[in-house]
Amino acid sequence: MANFILFSVIVLAGTGGELCVSRAMKQVGEATSFRPAHVIRVVLQALRQPWMWVGVSMMALAFFALLGALSTFNVSFVVPVTALSYIAGALGGVIFLHERVSFWRWLGVLLVAIGVTLVIVGKS
Repeated sequence: MANFILFSVIVLAGTGGELCVSRAMKQVGEATSFRPAHVIRVVLQALRQPWMWVGVSMMALAFFALLGALSTFNVSFVVPVTALSYIAGALGGVIFLHERVSFWRWLGVLLVAIGVTLVIVGKS
């Protein structure tokens, strides 16, 4: 059960963090120029977004959970299982960011899910 919680934290906090950072950056808007002054202005705007701080915090939590998993399990098991974040990312993009996901992307997500299932079954 503890392992399930550990991997759930890695996947959900990591993906949730990426979704929050994405939302913050969509509120800031794209950088239209790479002049230093403009880049600094975009970074400062991003740092004023609450979603940015929520996202960075969640990603930090996922990182430390990943370190814990890597100290217990083989990397050949940890990395494929954390690929569940691709599934969570697609679902989160649809639900949280209201993105449209094409049939081909869903097919790719399904293939990832099948691959993760094979890795988990092989561990047993």
